[in-house]
Amino acid sequence: MDWGTVTTEDLIEALKEVDWSSPPRPFNEFVSKFTVPRSSNKWNSRLKCNLYYYRTNYFLMILFILGLGFLRRPLAIVAAMSTALTMAFLNDSFASTFSEKVTRTIRQFSPHLAAKMRHPLTPVLRGRPSSKRTIYICGQPRWTFVLAFSAVSFILWFVSCGLLTLLWALTTGLLATIVHASFRTPNLKARLNTFREEFRAVWRNYSEL
Repeated sequence: MDWGTVTTEDLIEALKEVDWSSPPRPFNEFVSKFTVPRSSNKWNSRLKCNLYYYRTNYFLMILFILGLGFLRRPLAIVAAMSTALTMAFLNDSFASTFSEKVTRTIRQFSPHLAAKMRHPLTPVLRGRPSSKRTIYICGQPRWTFVLAFSAVSFILWFVSCGLLTLLWALTTGLLATIVHASFRTPNLKARLNTFREEFRAVWRNYSEL
């Protein structure tokens, strides 16, 4: 595959569609061989190939750097978790699953309280369910939880002064990713792997027709 013809938008779309649950590449392969690209076209092609092939390694590396940065500010870890949970509440599937699991856990200790946490029934208009379905979390509208966790996240970030730590860690992680992807020489295994995954994706699209 000629990675030089792949645009940045194509690479982003490909990274969205691939399976991120795949294990990372072996560490010995990740740090095996580095060379300087001979031209800007070679660098552009190598960068896109490595970003796609070592995507899981780069993701774990950034998480590791974030963890090191937050070791000095434990409260910033809570702020980051609260922010991530706030963003997750915006996903309908996560919000419904979270509400169901919390309600099920509380039902084991207090069935009466769990009954109060049930969300209201979906309104019916002219014999059909309303298209404007409101997502409830533990019996409350979702926006209540989003606003509450957003406020908590803002306070924690402000108190812990962790925004600078977050920016420093993200900058370091992204810089390390770009440097590695620029100098790591793509091997034959990487090229064959990308061909294999592209073939599977194309075959999957044809099978769905």
